[in-house]
Formats: sequence, structure tokens, C-alpha cells
Amino acid sequence: MTDPNWDDMITVGRVVRPHGRKGQVVVFSETDFGEERFKAGEPVWRLAGGVAERLVVRDGRPFDARWVVGFDGVNSIDEAETLRDTELRVPADTLRALGPQQYYVHELAGCRVETTDGRLVGRVDRVDLAAGTPILVVAGAAGEVLVPLAEAICRRVDVPARLIVIDPPPGLLELNA
Repeated sequence: MTDPNWDDMITVGRVVRPHGRKGQVVVFSETDFGEERFKAGEPVWRLAGGVAERLVVRDGRPFDARWVVGFDGVNSIDEAETLRDTELRVPADTLRALGPQQYYVHELAGCRVETTDGRLVGRVDRVDLAAGTPILVVAGAAGEVLVPLAEAICRRVDVPARLIVIDPPPGLLELNA
């Protein structure tokens, strides 16, 4: 089996730092399916020397809103240190189908954002998952606009149409102007 093209893969996590002395690392998960992605035997890929390199999960467990993951062949703190800041990806075709009103973060990037009265806000540059509620980072004419990805604000998310319609509370759009 040939390794997939890095650019066609989806980010599922990032290695934060080593954990312990036996080669495990702390992973900031960018997936709601960490129990599947970081279980023993599951493959993930990292970019090494410009090429997608396959890593196989040896063990994984939730830890303080993150994951502690061990990979086959990574058995010491020094070996784990080489993975620090590594982005972990999986092939897009391994993603499970989602139900109605559910979408993957990568599907939102590039979507046009407009208000319920039709005013263009901009395009989603990325989704910030560091806070409790995901934040749409929208590149607008007046700069970056941060929009919480919450039902009360994001009234319609139409991924096939590449459109997100928002009903922002007073001041939200002006906050970062």
C-alpha cells in the first residue's frame, strides 16, 4: 500500500509534547472521534522529510481534555521528543459519514459567511478549536472576525452551497474591526 498524499489528508491532532519516559506523547485532538483515531492498531500519518510517513498507534487514552498516545517504534522520551509539534492526519476517505446538521471542521474552511439580512461578512479562514466552543475565524473586508460556531448564532450551515448564515448579537461583527 502506498502512503496517501499529504495534501489530501485531514488533520486529526497535533503532538504537544512527550509524556513520561516510555515514548508516549500528549496529543491535542482535532477530532470528535479520538476513541477511534487513537486506539491501538490505528494508523495516522505525519510529514517527515516532505513525505507522509505512517505511524501506528500502540496505545491511547484520554487525558485532561487531550490524548496520551504511544506509537509503535517510539519507545523513549528522546524518540517522543522528535514528534513534538507534529501534525497528525488521516486519509479523507477514512472519515465516517455524519448525520444531518453535522459537518467536519475542514468542510467549513472557505465557506462564505453572511448575515441573515444578506450582508457579506467574509470567508472562513479556519476553525479554532482551542476554546470550549469552536470559533469560525472569518477573513472579512475589515479584518478578522471571530464567530462562535453555536446554533444561536450560526442559523444555517450549508456545506454543499459553501454558505454559513449567521445572526450575530449586537457588536459581534464590530468587535474586531
